[in-house]
Amino acid sequence: MRIPAHSVCTAIRDDIVAGVHERGSRLTEELLARRYGVSRVPVREALRTLEAEGFVVTRRHAGACVAEPTEQEAADLLEMRLLLEPLGAARAAQRRTEAHLKVLRGLVRLGQERARRGYGEELRSLGGWFHETLAQACGSAALTATLTQLRHKIAWMYALDPLPAPVETWAEHGAIVDAVARGDGERARQVTALHTERSAVLYRLRIPGQNRGAAARPDGVRTSQHAVNMNGLRN
Repeated sequence: MRIPAHSVCTAIRDDIVAGVHERGSRLTEELLARRYGVSRVPVREALRTLEAEGFVVTRRHAGACVAEPTEQEAADLLEMRLLLEPLGAARAAQRRTEAHLKVLRGLVRLGQERARRGYGEELRSLGGWFHETLAQACGSAALTATLTQLRHKIAWMYALDPLPAPVETWAEHGAIVDAVARGDGERARQVTALHTERSAVLYRLRIPGQNRGAAARPDGVRTSQHAVNMNGLRN
């Protein structure tokens, strides 16, 4: 069975975001293939994709390495998010399906319930799912892909503080869904812009070399928190 390159790409990207592969460290095809239990072919394809996304760079005499983004590049990501998420919500108001609305409404109900009870970590996951679904509802593969890459890169470059007012945050999510459900693109844009601007203050730039509790190793690779998901892969 050949493991699809996109599965390997997801595994490597997730480990880069988690800090398993440190910024500036080398990414050799042989070691990555052994690490994820695949051949070098999907690893090579995955590295090309990750280079196009900005997670990997190719250096002379070193080969593929984890990128080392600057503070300005990180700041640009938040600015792009402020522009593109409202656009995605406006498009979703015109192009969403009933299936999208069902998921969004369910997430808002669950998020509001959890917010009242103070379930912080679960709220973060629900929030990510909410914004992912909203991006998918925009009806543009290019915009959805761009928003998805933005979320990955922001998670890589920034630590996110706990929501100071989760009930209010999920009320904003509810207002976004209401506008999307009514087909009011301008209202969806405005509410999402306000929500995105308010949440921007929660992001703290990560210190290079900082990691989410994983133990460092001499080769610059930390204990992996992600493995290639073999479930559901077809022959």
